[in-house]
Amino acid sequence: MKTFQNVYLTGQWQQPLKTMQKAQLVLLFGNRAYARDEKIMAEIQQHFPSAQLVGCTTSGEVLDTKIYDESFCLTAIDLESSRLEVVSGNIEKSSTTDVAKQLAQQLDHQGLRYVIVLADGHQLNGTELVNGLQAHLPDHVLISGGLAGDGTNFNETVVWHNNNSNTGNIVVIGFYGEKLRFSHGCIGGWSAFGPDRTITKSTSNILYELDEQPALELYKKYLGPHAEQLPSSALLFPLVLKNGDKHITRTILSINEEDGSMVFAGDVPEGSVVQLMRASTNNLIDGAEIAAETALENLGSVSQSGLALLISCVGRRLVLDKYTEDELEVIKDVLGDNWSYTGFYSYGELSPLNRNSKCALHNQTMTVTAICELDE
Repeated sequence: MKTFQNVYLTGQWQQPLKTMQKAQLVLLFGNRAYARDEKIMAEIQQHFPSAQLVGCTTSGEVLDTKIYDESFCLTAIDLESSRLEVVSGNIEKSSTTDVAKQLAQQLDHQGLRYVIVLADGHQLNGTELVNGLQAHLPDHVLISGGLAGDGTNFNETVVWHNNNSNTGNIVVIGFYGEKLRFSHGCIGGWSAFGPDRTITKSTSNILYELDEQPALELYKKYLGPHAEQLPSSALLFPLVLKNGDKHITRTILSINEEDGSMVFAGDVPEGSVVQLMRASTNNLIDGAEIAAETALENLGSVSQSGLALLISCVGRRLVLDKYTEDELEVIKDVLGDNWSYTGFYSYGELSPLNRNSKCALHNQTMTVTAICELDE
């Protein structure tokens, strides 16, 4: 595997673009205006003529150990003895579940090893997306990825595939080849506090009542002065969803003052128990380090280089603030200097929680996916 990375910022590339005739994929995270700029996209396509151009808006772009805003972070990937396919769809006229099914079925399943998923982070239900893909992909296929971000604005998220850059898009990248190896790590670092509450009324990813009280009203009481900054302030105090042995963090995407409901990135089933969560800088950075160590352990000793896809949550960035890049640096300390690092801060992270689990939608986590190709 060969990679090339660059950043387009303030009207120019930080270094000249390299031409890679055989690169199959260019990941582009950042500014939607750049993805819709015909001149910029044509220039990229000229230098990577065989590549699919895929990316999304973010709450911060990651390249190496730096975070950028309103940039275009480029990572070109040339798989030397493997191949990939890219399929995309839109939920405007179909449900998330139906589009996920269609995309999973469009991919060639023969030899499929791994898929990266990028999806609208504002309009769709991430749980339905994951469940729809898993139901129609082979069981052994690893799934990871994330939901597009929009800073802390929660207004519009965009995903692009070549010249198609729209809201409601879902893009799935399939990787094929016996020489490919993948591993993952996914850790939060948040702590629960306060009393347990039971979800007494919900539909899909919309929460109406906790303990038979309007959910938004109860949530505002806990937030106190932070309630004035909803929904962005909710990123500082997510909910942990306890459904049997499964504990999954959920972040609020929007609120409805009229009916007192809250819309989450994924399902919040009735009968589940929830608690508020909070985090410290040290706990989050420690969590990122554990995620990297888990990915490296799962990979074994097959490779010392490749691509590390880092997808973290916008809520972590708000808590970490000026120390946010520290969580990127500890990951590089674990994996080493021979890896290329890219990714983004998201509205939801897609990854298995551990080695033997299936992919799920997470919030407030750092997910590390290590992708490498064995030498000939």
